[in-house]
Amino acid sequence: MNEVGVTDALYRAIAEASLEAPSGQAILAETLLIAKMLIGKNARYGDSALAPLRIFSKANATEQLLVRIDDKISRIRRTGIGEAADEDTLADLIGYLILLRLSLAGA
Repeated sequence: MNEVGVTDALYRAIAEASLEAPSGQAILAETLLIAKMLIGKNARYGDSALAPLRIFSKANATEQLLVRIDDKISRIRRTGIGEAADEDTLADLIGYLILLRLSLAGA
């Protein structure tokens, strides 16, 4: 088991399940891209989403994530879906939703 408690058995189970599902490989690839983006941003910016400095805003991490999610949904509503930039907006939205789950779980 590694430092975060993810076992090799879990990795193997996910990889095997992805082979059995009709869109399994595509789903796995997309989720890995999101994970890579989130981990990269976490390495660059630290835990700013889950443990914000609160210099200007005094809102807690969950509330700040909800504001970011609102902003992304608002952008999608204004611009629609279909442009290359929308892919970044969708990836960011998915990332913020994952961070929200971590925040709600007390990560």
